[in-house]
Amino acid sequence: MELRPYQEEARASVEQEWEQGHKKTLLVLPTGTGKTVVFSKITDDCVKDGKRVLIMAHRGELLDQAAEKLKKTTGLNAAVEKAESSCLNSLLRVTAGSVQTLGREKRLERFSENYFDTIIIDEAHHAISKSYQNVLQYFSNAEVLGVTATPDRADMKDLGSFFDSLAYEYSLPQAIRDGYLVPIKAQTIPLQLDISKVTMSAGDFKASDVDDALEPYLEQIAEEMRHYCKGRKTVVFLPLVKTSQKFRDILNQHGFRAAEVNGESADRQQILEDFDKDQYDVLCNSMLLTEGWDCPSVDCVIVLRPTKSRALYSQMVGRGTRLFAGKKDLLLLDFLWMTERHELCRPAHLIAKSKQVADKMTAKIAESDEPQELGEVEQEAEQDIVRERENALAQELEQMKKRKRKLVDPLQFELSIGAEDLSSYVPAFGWEVEPVTDKQKTKLEKFGIFPDEIESAGKAAVILKRIMKRVDLGLSTPKQIRFLEKKGFQHVGTWSFKEANGMITRIATSNWRIPRGINPLTYKPVEVRSAE
Repeated sequence: MELRPYQEEARASVEQEWEQGHKKTLLVLPTGTGKTVVFSKITDDCVKDGKRVLIMAHRGELLDQAAEKLKKTTGLNAAVEKAESSCLNSLLRVTAGSVQTLGREKRLERFSENYFDTIIIDEAHHAISKSYQNVLQYFSNAEVLGVTATPDRADMKDLGSFFDSLAYEYSLPQAIRDGYLVPIKAQTIPLQLDISKVTMSAGDFKASDVDDALEPYLEQIAEEMRHYCKGRKTVVFLPLVKTSQKFRDILNQHGFRAAEVNGESADRQQILEDFDKDQYDVLCNSMLLTEGWDCPSVDCVIVLRPTKSRALYSQMVGRGTRLFAGKKDLLLLDFLWMTERHELCRPAHLIAKSKQVADKMTAKIAESDEPQELGEVEQEAEQDIVRERENALAQELEQMKKRKRKLVDPLQFELSIGAEDLSSYVPAFGWEVEPVTDKQKTKLEKFGIFPDEIESAGKAAVILKRIMKRVDLGLSTPKQIRFLEKKGFQHVGTWSFKEANGMITRIATSNWRIPRGINPLTYKPVEVRSAE
């Protein structure tokens, strides 16, 4: 199977991290972009190098899918370490292992500590849990790859406390732009659901409390769905099984062809197959279908189980983002959850780079009577924030200009090149929060950046990476930016090196004065390039 470009980049990046000594690394790929295919190829590479690989997951369906995809993608078979089945004495180099089984002390003691050379964790946002850590600490010498659609956890434990690095991340917006996932449209339904009295359990809204708060609104929600879900194939996530079953009955009374599945459903597989064949148009469940189930024809998702966890929210929405013949987009219906004490995930959080952007997006979606494409709303929100930020920074930059120094202030550099991602950067891994190193300071000063106001080694690393990328693209240097903007020219960070150098040469030949006929405030080079 030939990998897509981003999948090949992901594969190479993971293996490069291991080669560089980062033994525990993360791979982030959105639901529907083939993460199982990628780690299957990585598994094949490991086996070719003579390594023994453990693929670990917390649910049997995920292990079965991983083993099936491994066979289909690479031709490799996997032994099974689950319940009564064991990989010991098997000639196969790959094992699909249940964390519930392997996490037991007596089971682990059957293995030597160096039995596995590589461990791959599917749905790695679970990797911090005690059961996973028991296994990972036992095979402590193994290289580890954690694969997940979202790198954060509901209980706020930082995956960076275990993993050494993020090898590769392919974002949901990028996958949509590249045409590998469908666009997401969000529609706010003007129905206020009061969850202000819902308590918390294990870092998220308590399901039983949510259920009590939700039940009085089920009839109204079904009525709203008659308008918005017509002609769409819909999956609804609810807090408890009994509510899921009740909502199925209500939907059928409102003219839908609705079904319900849960962990105890004897005919679960048949219902899922019938839904896939369009014998039902709505499928209700109580969090059963967040992982390990795919139905690409789903084009509407309704989350009636509010959550603080972006990982969980993304898993639910991910049931509808896959490509399918004739499918144009995914409609995500969002209700006005009333909560005073806690933030909860809304459609904007799927792609927003910061809380500020998410809040702007949520407000814009709520103001519209029509579904809004998330990517377009994000651009509008970011433009609003950039304008606000530029106005707020203008006074601060004015004070900075008065400080005579030979180097460019990093804040001025970020503003000039329009680097919103640098401004909103947040350290994730342990080394990233450390102070800027002497080596980084030397490099920054060499490139013309004043390092004293850079708060962390991680921020220094991303600035240096951006500078090197600009050098490769032939864009203006920090020193050119400082000199020309000091003369009054605007956004020199978008100029090419050649354009900036040409203007500096003209100024030099004019006895270091602005040449006649040039107004720095309005001057633009013949061809202004993107800062990216």
